Amino acid sequence: MSAATDAILSRLTTLHPKVIDLSLDRMIALLADLGDPQRAIPPAIHIAGTNGKGSTQAMIRAGLESAGLRVHAYTSPHLAYFNERIRLAGALIGDAALADTLAEVEAVNAGRPITFFEVTTAAAFLAFSRTPADFTLLEVGLGGRLDATNVIDRPRLCAITPVSIDHTQYLGETLPEIAGEKAGILKRGVPCVVARQDDAARAVIEARAARLGCALSVAGQHWTAARDGDALVFQDERGLLDLPLPVLPGPHQIDNAGTAIACLRELGLGQDQAAAAVTRADWPARMQRLTHGPLAQAAAARGCELWLDGGHNPAGGAAVAATLAAMPRRPTHLVCGMLNTKDVSGYMRALAPVAASLTAVTIPGEAATLPAAATQAAAARAGIPAASAPDVGAAVATLSAAHPGARLLVCGSLYLAGRVLRDNG
Repeated sequence: MSAATDAILSRLTTLHPKVIDLSLDRMIALLADLGDPQRAIPPAIHIAGTNGKGSTQAMIRAGLESAGLRVHAYTSPHLAYFNERIRLAGALIGDAALADTLAEVEAVNAGRPITFFEVTTAAAFLAFSRTPADFTLLEVGLGGRLDATNVIDRPRLCAITPVSIDHTQYLGETLPEIAGEKAGILKRGVPCVVARQDDAARAVIEARAARLGCALSVAGQHWTAARDGDALVFQDERGLLDLPLPVLPGPHQIDNAGTAIACLRELGLGQDQAAAAVTRADWPARMQRLTHGPLAQAAAARGCELWLDGGHNPAGGAAVAATLAAMPRRPTHLVCGMLNTKDVSGYMRALAPVAASLTAVTIPGEAATLPAAATQAAAARAGIPAASAPDVGAAVATLSAAHPGARLLVCGSLYLAGRVLRDNG
């Protein structure tokens, strides 16, 4: 990323006293001054949910692109570089185009209070409006109803991945409250694919869809996706698809694949695109095996595997635990850093059955990081033998020396995962 882009992004973080301030007023005003670029983007597929949004979007994109379609994609947060958030017709936005677009939006905003996510989302809409494509994939940043992406008057399709408890300080304390915020992306008459949900969350989504006349395609009612040996079997009202297993590891990816395939079917695509969705998707830091770079080499020198995952809430922890339980048996030692805004205890409880130990680290450069000592204490309360280390490199070195042949998993935060990907090359 260029120095010019770094400078602009740094300035944009200073425009609002809060990192998160859910509202659409500032976003709508800025977009109006920019000529409402969100109204000129290709047909949008809008994706909300607590977990699985990114993986589901990656699979939808792989399926669409296999049909020769050009696809814009917007995701957040980025891992290593901001460019990852904006994909134009299949390629990450270039440094020069990113700097120019951000500078234009910054000038039009003229110093008015606006959050970093809002102003950069406006830049994404501007870039999308100026590059021809067939579809735009929009991942909600937080919630849905008041998220900066929720300014699309009429998307082509909506999707809601599994809803669970997270971001309670912004979205509400209960599952129905949070589901109501996620369901806020629904628009009158626009179809929506709904992943497998807790009954309370599904009831809220179905009630809003009924009020708006949205046709729902609901997991367990209108379609199913399940593993059958070494195959993924998807079935809906159009028929049955016998597909390869997802290349993204973990039992939870079966559900994400089902949601993606249901979206592709809603768009009229068939078996070839569904197969591409599960076999060609790439989504870093979701149970990703690291095989290159200094960290991976340090682990491999002692016969250890090194894995990386950015899940950060209890549902994410449960997904990681299920993935580890399904892998070949090997002691798993965690290197964990988390933010102080997360349900750390819930995350630790989910992982306790599969963790041989946990080494806590502080996430460098993150103001909201949980100190390593606090993460260590939370792990100990959950029954995980815990220690701390000054950084990930030190933790990997110590663990690989003490436990040759083990599986090492760096986990707890996408921000930590991004730091690892940058440092590991």
